[in-house]
Amino acid sequence: MRVIVVAGEASGDLHGAGVVRALKAMDPHCEITGIGGDKMQAGGMQLIFHIRELAFMGFWEVIQHLPLIRSVERTLEALLRAQRPDALLLIDYPGFNLRFARRAKSLGVRIVYYISPQVWAWHPGRIKKMKGVIDKMLVVFPFELDIYRRERIPAEFVGHPLRKDYPIERRQPLIGPNV
Repeated sequence: MRVIVVAGEASGDLHGAGVVRALKAMDPHCEITGIGGDKMQAGGMQLIFHIRELAFMGFWEVIQHLPLIRSVERTLEALLRAQRPDALLLIDYPGFNLRFARRAKSLGVRIVYYISPQVWAWHPGRIKKMKGVIDKMLVVFPFELDIYRRERIPAEFVGHPLRKDYPIERRQPLIGPNV
């Protein structure tokens, strides 16, 4: 199995590390590459970009880093074309990930989104960007299921990664042949 992961922030690295460990436990030969941090790398992911390279916030910082952002997008798109992954796993980071999801979907890649954008708190219009793009939304709050199901976006409640009684490593595989 081949999975490309995009987690652009420290919280995504923390939560994504559990997913990487779970995938590696399920299939030690699973190839996991993408954007992450030290925790995901320690779990067995090959980093294409480290999250510290993308650590900028605010409108002006984003504008200043547009050439880098475009370069990252082109590199990831080339990786999708070359590797033909079984899935693209997007972790939070909605500003980048929702835009990149459209490009990946146009290449026929299955897209799983873990820790969905909090459309219930802000940017409710983002849910329209997800329709027809996201193959499975993995939500961390039970009430999010209804939000996505109303919009006909397949969703599954997986529990919050910070709850010790619900570690992701003990769950059924989140990514597999049937997404």
